[in-house]
Amino acid sequence: MAWFKRMALFAAVNIAIVVTVSIILNLLGVGRYQSAAGGLDHTALLAFCLVWGMVGSIISLLISKAMAKWTMGIQMVNPDAGGREGDLLRTVQRLAKAAGLRKTPEVGIYPGMEVNAFATGPTKSRALIAVSQGLLSSMGQGEVEGVIGHEIAHIANGDMVTMTLIQGVVNAFVMYIARVAAFAVSQFLRGNDEEGEGMGHLAYMLTVFVFEILFGILGSLIVNWFSRHREFRADAGGARFAGRQNMVSALQRLKTYSDREDDTAAGMATLKINHHRPKFLGLFATHPPLEERIARLQNFAV
Repeated sequence: MAWFKRMALFAAVNIAIVVTVSIILNLLGVGRYQSAAGGLDHTALLAFCLVWGMVGSIISLLISKAMAKWTMGIQMVNPDAGGREGDLLRTVQRLAKAAGLRKTPEVGIYPGMEVNAFATGPTKSRALIAVSQGLLSSMGQGEVEGVIGHEIAHIANGDMVTMTLIQGVVNAFVMYIARVAAFAVSQFLRGNDEEGEGMGHLAYMLTVFVFEILFGILGSLIVNWFSRHREFRADAGGARFAGRQNMVSALQRLKTYSDREDDTAAGMATLKINHHRPKFLGLFATHPPLEERIARLQNFAV
């Protein structure tokens, strides 16, 4: 039932984004990018793609915190909580201050035995750090501090906003190049005969769709390269804020779980922090191999 609720919610949000962007495009008058002469109006096409690429990403960023709370069943930590929850809240407060954040991120815990934590939110002052129950119950205090330091570094570095901008630009160029390529194919099929029909509208849109998949795969290489780069930066930040040994210990504990053949390891693979993969697939990974992250930290001068 929870799975159905999450899927229905994501579908509803996607529909809302499509409707919103469509309204914006109509107001800007950039919904049509083929000129009356049968060619492409590249200015209108580029505007069309930029609006679609950027607005969709920005809307997703703006609602990211609310979506995370709703879909993952995150329970916010009470300011008066004791025990591990109180320790978690105080750790976030202390490390946020060490990172120079003006406002402490919200802190929440979500159900699940996977060992994981993440940061989300549209700005540094409206951020959320969520920790799985599995991580909180299986890691020691020093290891938890390393994980929290890593997530605090993501917030301090502005990674959520930067990732959104990069993804939006990549999406825009994927859309633009796909439509130019599809138009070129249509013109080629038309040949030298000006009365040739080329492709019909349905065939053209299917060709655009195929090109978007192909160029989207290439575009993901850029996005994922940055994602891996920001993980190294967040590790370095976590080492500064929480201590290098705590950060190294946290990654070593994660590696221990990823080496196991059980549901915990499967959960980590789903979250893209499992290091077992063929080398060429590393280009598509959002996280570097854990052993490489550990090695870099051990040589990192705090």
